[in-house]
Amino acid sequence: MSIYNNSTMIYPNGMRNTTVDEREMVMPHPVVVEARQIALNQILVTYDQPADLASATNISNYWIRSNMPNPNDIASVGMGEALTRENTIRADKGMIAAIDNSKMRFVMSFNTNATMGVLYILLPCFVNLEERSGYTGANWGPFSRNMFIGL
Repeated sequence: MSIYNNSTMIYPNGMRNTTVDEREMVMPHPVVVEARQIALNQILVTYDQPADLASATNISNYWIRSNMPNPNDIASVGMGEALTRENTIRADKGMIAAIDNSKMRFVMSFNTNATMGVLYILLPCFVNLEERSGYTGANWGPFSRNMFIGL
């Protein structure tokens, strides 16, 4: 089952099927500016606007896509898989926490290291603006630098 009720999938380049609910496209939401690996098992995530802490620090609102055939490290999905509730990053694999009071910078920490040379794409969804709720879409766009190569 897809993360949308109408079985519409989210694609890594920010493009969506045209059947996505219109309110998702007009509801203000934070967008990832950059995802950057800062340690073997950590990623710095920066949003363009202050995010709601409850949704931004919920690890199950994140997916990491990888070009490995069967991801078994920090990645939760491969290149050909749809994003679903079943393949989000689980709490037993990692966590995410704010690193300052800006509510725009967060560090994801994992129990395993990223694999050197592997392409990763961070795909957050459902992260709301500060003091808001109800956003049901993707938090990346065409200008997001949400791809990185494992160190």
